[in-house]
Amino acid sequence: MTDTRRRVKVYTLNEDRQWDDRGTGHVSSGYVERLKGTSLLVRAESDGSLLLESKINPNTAYQKQQDTLIVWSEAENYDLALSFQEKAGCDEIWEKICQVQGKDPSVDITQDVVDESEEERFDDMSSPGLELPPCELNRLEDLAELVASSLPSPLRREKLALAVENEGYIRKLLEMFRVCEDLENREGLHHLYEIIKGIFLLNRTALFEVMFSEECIMDVIGCLEFDPALSQPRRHREFLTKTARFKEVIPISDPELRQKIHQTYRVQYIQDMVLPTPSVFEENMLSTLHSFIFFNKVEIVGMLQDDEKFLTDLFAQLTDEATDDDKRHELVNFLKEFCAFSQTLQPQNRDAFFKTLSNMGILPALEVILGMDDVQVRGAATDIFSYLVEYNPSMVREFVMQESQQNDDDILLINLIIEHMICDTDPELGGAVQLMGLLRTLVDPENMLATANKTEKTEFLSFFYKHCMHVLSAPLLANTTEEKPSKGIEYLRDDFQTSQLLALILELLTFCVEHHTYHIKNYIINKDILRRVLVLTASQHAFLALCALRFMRRIIGLKDEFYNRYIMRNFLFEPVIKAFLNNGSRYNLMNSAIIEMFEYVRVEDVKSLTAHIVENYWKALEDVNYVQTFKGLKLRYEQQRERQDNPKLDSMRSILRNHRFRRDARTLEDEEEMWFNTDEDDLEDGEAVVPPSDKMKSEEDLMEPISKFMERKKMKDSDDKEVLGKSSLSGRQNPSFKLSYSGSTKTSLSSPPSSASLNPGSPGSPGSPGSGARSSPSTTAVTTKGGLVGLVDYPDDDDDEDEEEEEEDVESKEDPLPPSKKSKLSS
Repeated sequence: MTDTRRRVKVYTLNEDRQWDDRGTGHVSSGYVERLKGTSLLVRAESDGSLLLESKINPNTAYQKQQDTLIVWSEAENYDLALSFQEKAGCDEIWEKICQVQGKDPSVDITQDVVDESEEERFDDMSSPGLELPPCELNRLEDLAELVASSLPSPLRREKLALAVENEGYIRKLLEMFRVCEDLENREGLHHLYEIIKGIFLLNRTALFEVMFSEECIMDVIGCLEFDPALSQPRRHREFLTKTARFKEVIPISDPELRQKIHQTYRVQYIQDMVLPTPSVFEENMLSTLHSFIFFNKVEIVGMLQDDEKFLTDLFAQLTDEATDDDKRHELVNFLKEFCAFSQTLQPQNRDAFFKTLSNMGILPALEVILGMDDVQVRGAATDIFSYLVEYNPSMVREFVMQESQQNDDDILLINLIIEHMICDTDPELGGAVQLMGLLRTLVDPENMLATANKTEKTEFLSFFYKHCMHVLSAPLLANTTEEKPSKGIEYLRDDFQTSQLLALILELLTFCVEHHTYHIKNYIINKDILRRVLVLTASQHAFLALCALRFMRRIIGLKDEFYNRYIMRNFLFEPVIKAFLNNGSRYNLMNSAIIEMFEYVRVEDVKSLTAHIVENYWKALEDVNYVQTFKGLKLRYEQQRERQDNPKLDSMRSILRNHRFRRDARTLEDEEEMWFNTDEDDLEDGEAVVPPSDKMKSEEDLMEPISKFMERKKMKDSDDKEVLGKSSLSGRQNPSFKLSYSGSTKTSLSSPPSSASLNPGSPGSPGSPGSGARSSPSTTAVTTKGGLVGLVDYPDDDDDEDEEEEEEDVESKEDPLPPSKKSKLSS
């Protein structure tokens, strides 16, 4: 009994002035040492975690509403509410709050503490209450002035609310309204408008319950029709009684539920249509009105959900073929409103709500509704479907996979959604955009579940690509047909609505490329989708051409060689190049998108695409000088070809990638860089390479590292071997050697050394030091595993042992250097 009595829901008011559920638990009160005072504690009934810990402050204003609600503000913009399951529990906690604050539990609100002058406070505290003038026609003006003067002061507002409540003043005012309306007393009606509007701003639940009662609410609305600022009164009551009809699509047996529905609709109408816009008032002046509507909706959903006969009849009529279209239209609109109300439920109750709808067969019912011709009915069904997808996409996926085992592809629920997206008659495709978003949610692997026994992603994507993808891509295939083989694939319809639809489809296909990989890859390659998509780059609508480019860019971004081979085999860069050239010199999004695509290929060094682009389209692109992208691609291509022509370079690069031969990243001196940039073909096969700058170094500087190296070598092996050394590029002298290859030189080795020609003035050519080596057939460069290398004296103490092993290997495989090399080093 205690658990049920103290069972509560915790709500907080968000920035949009809507109540957010924080969970269900059990409330208690007690002294909390950390907060130094008596506090309200709410522990979750699910796991016992602390949902709320709030100290009862003496100055905080607590409100008791509808016998089961306690509302208060923790801070300036942080409102809280406890909704009790039973009135007895609410009364117990309210008594505790009043006890801490020293208030009488019979009041429904504890007084606010405000910054008022001492004189005003003394006057308010000294007067026992507010005395209202008699409710007579000639005193309405005085009453209106009293209400207006009381609103700025919270204390006076509270006294006014108590006086109105205790004297039954609202019913007296409504009687006076009927008299004024019969007498057509426009001045009295204007005063009553101001008085009733002021009573709304008192923000008191007890007053709302009287005003929104069945016998009073229409007269309250009538008072609010006579705004003094308007020349003619509004006709709100006429609309509510004649235009707005309550349609009981399924008979509601509970009179309390029926009355609650009527009340909620009318109060919502007052809030949305009758009262002035909220910006006229202070932010929190109508917070109790918001709360009243919110908790009414929660109560309505709960009462309907508990009525099993009602829901059974609802879904039976929805799916019954004998139900006429008008009746089904009403049923669908009711179900849509029902789902909208469910958004006010807390998460666990919303779970139970949608599970109930699922068990009742809401998805088969939607399938029937979506097959109807009525556009409005289909629109309502789409809204209901969106609630289900947003709540639990896995439930929808499971249903469509199960029905695929029994039904044809044409009548599957997901295919009906795709067809409605394709056939949307709205020129702006508003419905199609909504449906595309739902499809995207359904095919998103991020919200798919994976268990030990099955993987939802694998099963659903296999189903989707087998049964649904051909329906989604049908407009794309139909509008890019190959009518005449000589002309190739052409884009048939280029009107705005068709282009918008294709752009939506491309957006979803692009999403699939990013997230589905295997399935979409097979589909694109087997159906030649990319070729058809790229036809759209010739569209007169720039947004569609950009969608096509974005689709290809996502494919290239995957750096998948299957895709790359498909692109090269079918020469699919050709329509992109044509679009680029047709765009001319215009600096627009199309120009930037295409250049970025080629820049990506260059920066990421996608070798296969680089070669394909340069070999097939270089002549068309070589004159583009305002960006360096295409020249950079050509350079990448030439470097790649040089590496292919000289396999020794590739083996050398593999050696340099090895951790034992790490290259020290240092900037070359200008003179050395000039030497590296000289044509390597000038070197004769086997000629040793020595930079010209080394010739100018002193003999002492040059020989020091070699002598130290030889001393180390003698300690390991007594054999007399000679090794060629080179001083450090940065001028430092160290005893150890490392293999180095500069990949950033402008001219790489483009042919084997044996075929190189010699130019005068280059190292190793006639007229330069060391040219005598040409006569020695045994002349070779220092190599490791067949690769051509240079020697750099950067230290790497960690790899001494590895270097010594390499050096032994070099000595065992190579002949001693010829005398010409030794003379060059010692000269």
